[in-house]
Amino acid sequence: MRTLQSTAVAEGLTYGEGPRWRDGKLWFSDMHADAVRTLDAEGTVGLGATVHHPSGLGWTPDGDLLVTTLDTAVLSRITPDGPQVHCDLSEFGLSLNDMVATPDGRVYVDVYTERGAGAPLGDIVLVAPDGSAGVVASGLVTPNGLVVTPEGTTLVASETFGNKLHAWTIQADGSLADHRVFAELGDRSPDGLCLDVEGGVWVGCFLSGEFIRVLEGGEITDRVPTGESWAVAPALGGPEMRTLYLVVNDTTFMGIATGDSTCRIEIVEVEVPGAGSP
Repeated sequence: MRTLQSTAVAEGLTYGEGPRWRDGKLWFSDMHADAVRTLDAEGTVGLGATVHHPSGLGWTPDGDLLVTTLDTAVLSRITPDGPQVHCDLSEFGLSLNDMVATPDGRVYVDVYTERGAGAPLGDIVLVAPDGSAGVVASGLVTPNGLVVTPEGTTLVASETFGNKLHAWTIQADGSLADHRVFAELGDRSPDGLCLDVEGGVWVGCFLSGEFIRVLEGGEITDRVPTGESWAVAPALGGPEMRTLYLVVNDTTFMGIATGDSTCRIEIVEVEVPGAGSP
């Protein structure tokens, strides 16, 4: 396993989530600032949208920004007139977390079905292009990061407190089949994900303070330590798609709820480029 060292390129943020590379910029949620932010190649932080408590990000085929939030079950679409309801998922659960949108207009969303003192249980819901929605995977102990392979055939998801990555084959109608465990992670708790062209998955393991690159079957090839900071979510971007952007937060479980957190974005160059899909 190779160990890589990252460097900070943006600081002074609150709680970062959901990084995505699009249009030559990194887009990410700055949750407690009620903002979706951008980061360009020169390290300049910009404002992409203002929306309450954003988490996961994606785009419609027409280019509208889609946003989930952790404290409602509404998937929002950002328009010139402000956030609009893209799909109300409250019939499926209490709140949303991450999401991934595909080029054909499908959206896979984490829905948390209950809250409490323990780890939230949840399902993965598919929002179809016509606005209909349904559960496509259920019974996960805190579903989290979501990615779809560039050819659109496989969904990979983190199960944070199940300490594993799952994979499913995507059927023609968007439903999921052929469930398998992509990787068992032992004592690592996976959060956000991104894919490279060799099928490797970069994943933030927030409690162990590290980003790892893992192959199907569980082999870990690379590691980027973050010390005592939470390694939350990665994204591959840059001109050659070899810049690994890392969302790193200093917080606690209570801090996520109260806003007592700080965030920075770090980068490291990697050998295998991104797949051009989250």
